[in-house]
Amino acid sequence: MRSACRAALIAAPASGQGKTTVTAALARQARQRGERVRVFKTGPDFLDPTILEQASGAPVYQLDLFMGGEAHCRALLEAAAREADLILVEGVMGVFDGKPSSADLAQAFGLPVLAVIDGSAMAQTFGALAHGLATFREGLKFAGVIANRVASERHAQMLFESLPANVAGLGWLPRDAEIALPERHLGLLPASELHDLDQRIDRAAAALTMLDVAWSAEHSLAVCTPAEASLASERALPLHGRRIAIARDAAFAFIYPANLDCLRALGAECLFFSPLADARLPDCDAVWLPGGYPELHAARLAANVAMREALRAHHAAGKAMLAECGGMMSLFDAIECSDDSVHAGFGLLAGRTRMHKRLSALGLQAVSLPEGDLRGHSFHYSSCETALAPIARGSNPNGGSTQEAVYRQGRLTASYIHFYFPSNPGALAAMLA
Repeated sequence: MRSACRAALIAAPASGQGKTTVTAALARQARQRGERVRVFKTGPDFLDPTILEQASGAPVYQLDLFMGGEAHCRALLEAAAREADLILVEGVMGVFDGKPSSADLAQAFGLPVLAVIDGSAMAQTFGALAHGLATFREGLKFAGVIANRVASERHAQMLFESLPANVAGLGWLPRDAEIALPERHLGLLPASELHDLDQRIDRAAAALTMLDVAWSAEHSLAVCTPAEASLASERALPLHGRRIAIARDAAFAFIYPANLDCLRALGAECLFFSPLADARLPDCDAVWLPGGYPELHAARLAANVAMREALRAHHAAGKAMLAECGGMMSLFDAIECSDDSVHAGFGLLAGRTRMHKRLSALGLQAVSLPEGDLRGHSFHYSSCETALAPIARGSNPNGGSTQEAVYRQGRLTASYIHFYFPSNPGALAAMLA
């Protein structure tokens, strides 16, 4: 058994600094050296992990102290450390932003912070910003900085000359349009839509000049005795023999790997289908419609009358169904897209959803349901117009105004909340059993 694994948390002073590109480049460099690398993403995110999975060659799990809790995060890290040579954790937003923040996660597990700073529009101020990040919180391990979107080698030299003696300049990545990762309204495009992603990652890995690789040898994550998984004690396997049909295609793709692990650990068999392409559901006991981009495929969804009837028959038979965010959007009578076109939904929920140009809701959510408490997050540009009365409303642990409604029609549970199943496997099992 391995005793330790090299590790770092890739953070930044703000969003948009290039954390994902740098993390992907570091992961690809490690693979090219023949190392086993595992990458994690801090906080809720379905898009960045698809890029990082392509770069690392392994599934990317979330580490979130609110949604999963410290014991769950520790178990994930320890499992990865037993099989990997290097662990990279991509942070979220700025390193100190949010509660819990990337810095909170780093301190909880002793992860050294490697800060990515966009140096494209600065010179000596780079050093002041790096100094602030390194010294703002006492006790935070700070490995050093990587400069991103640098104009030239001379520019990189100027940036690193500005660093105080206590902050190491670890490397730099040039500004290059062929490295940049395309975005749209919910964030980066998923890996499945980027036909040249491997070339972009390889180009970033080749262009990332590491001036000091000592950080990767000096900082390690100790492997402790693994905590007993919360599901291991559930001998009854409450979903044993249950077949869960899960929507997975271009319109429904926001699925945490940990959620699939949770379902299987509870005894369920996971089956996958495409509401875009399939005419019928798999033989199943329950259906899960996760989030995604139904608004980008609304015309195709409306045209799949056979799938609409299959979902209605499943619901009419009194079988369980869980619909999250985009999954819930698809179940209303109609979807109004940002181009003002209106398309029929699957018609299990009365009302319609409407896309907006601006963000409608963002934040962590906790909700108390009849089956128990569940945690997750919301992030959407749409709103729903319905007369349905919610059975519960979520709350934001940071005091934010978002209070997502949870609707229930028979055995159908629907909400904008993307639930994190490991937050309460028993509640999930009761919902789907």
